Amino acid sequence: MHIGLIAGNGRFPFLVLDAARAQGHDVTIVAAKEETFPELTDAARRHGAPIHWISLGQLGRCISVLKDAGVSHAVMAGQVKHTKIFAGGIIPDLAFLSVLRKLTSKNTDGLIGAVAGVLHDNGIELMDSTSLIQPLLARPGVLTKRQPTEDEQKDFEFGCRMADAIAALDIGQTVAVKHQAVIAVEAMEGTDEVIGRAGHLAGPGVRIIKVAKPEQDMRFDVPVIGAATIQAMRVAGANALSVDAGKTLMIDGDAIIASADEAGIVIVGRERN
Repeated sequence: MHIGLIAGNGRFPFLVLDAARAQGHDVTIVAAKEETFPELTDAARRHGAPIHWISLGQLGRCISVLKDAGVSHAVMAGQVKHTKIFAGGIIPDLAFLSVLRKLTSKNTDGLIGAVAGVLHDNGIELMDSTSLIQPLLARPGVLTKRQPTEDEQKDFEFGCRMADAIAALDIGQTVAVKHQAVIAVEAMEGTDEVIGRAGHLAGPGVRIIKVAKPEQDMRFDVPVIGAATIQAMRVAGANALSVDAGKTLMIDGDAIIASADEAGIVIVGRERN
C-alpha cells in the first residue's frame, strides 16, 4: 500500500513513518510548514520517502500531491493548533475555503471531519491514525509502580465524569481536579498548558484526567501523551494521571513510565465500558 502521511507537530509522524516503512508500505509525506518538526526531512531521507512542505490551509495542494503520488489511503499524525484558525495563522486556498464556508461550527470534529470528507471525494481514504502503531496505545490498569491512593481514585472517578462531559461537547479532552473539584478545563490551548495552569492555581496534588471522546473518531484528534506531559506534571506538582486505555497514544511509552516512576506519579489506563 502507498500511504500518505499528513504530518503535524510532535513525534507522532516520525513513529507512523517508521512503522509504515517497517511494514513494507511506500510513504509520501505532506508536512505543515508552520507545525511539523524540521527533522522530519532527515527521517524521510533515511526511509527514501518523498516529503512536501506546504502551508496550513493549502488543502488543494495537499490533495494534488497525494493524488500525483498514487496515494489511496492517508494517515493524519501530529498536532495542528486549532487556535491558528482564529489567530490569522491560516491562509486558506479555494479548497480549504470551501470547507470553512460549509461549517456551522469550527470545532475539531467538524473541521477535520469535513477535510476527511474532501479527501474521500478525491479518492483518498483517511485511516485510523493508530492502525500502524497499535502497541503504543495505553494498556488498561495501573501502568506505574505506584498504585493510586483512595483520594486519587476518588478524584479520577470524579474527573472522568467531568472530562467525559466536555469531550462529548468537543470542548477539550483534559481536566485537572483536586479534592473532587475542577481546577482547569482544556479548550484549544492543549494539555501541557492546562497542567501548568492547574499547578499555578491549586499547587501540588493536582490530578490530570485525559479522555477520548465518547464516539472517538480514531482517524484524527486521538488523545496523546508523551514525555513532555510528565515533565509538565512534575513542574506543576501534579501526581496522578488517568488516560483511556486503547484510545490514548503513549509516545515513548517506556520513557513516560520511567519518568513517572521517578517522580512518584501514578498513571492509570481507564477501561471504557
